[in-house]
Order: sequence, then structure tokens, then C-alpha cells
Amino acid sequence: MMRTLKNKMMLAGLKAKNALANESGDQMTGWLIVVLIVVVVGAVFMTLYQSSITQIWNSIVSKITGLLG
Repeated sequence: MMRTLKNKMMLAGLKAKNALANESGDQMTGWLIVVLIVVVVGAVFMTLYQSSITQIWNSIVSKITGLLG
């Protein structure tokens, strides 16, 4: 499954690169594709590592409140 996702991400990246490099094409479409890829990758990352991110964030907050208190 990760291999298929990785291949799809690489293909989307190549399509975005081609859209941005093509001077006669619509550059806005290329930028929208890039933004979409970034959002999807961020959402997947947040979903997979949500518990780790929460633990790190809580640790940072507790250290800051400990220093202030």
C-alpha cells in the first residue's frame, strides 16, 4: 500500500513539475496541484503521527508553564 501511495505521490509531483515548467500551460493549475499535494501529505503525516505530536506538544507546554510558574 505504501509503495502504491509513494508511486502516486511521485507521479503527481512529476505532473506538477511538468505543469509548472510548461510555459504555454496554466501556471495556476500547477500551483494548485502543488498546494493540494502539500495538504494531502500534511494530512497523512498528522494522521499517522498524531499521538507523537500530541505527546511532544504537551511536553513543550508543561516545560514552558513550569518555567513561567
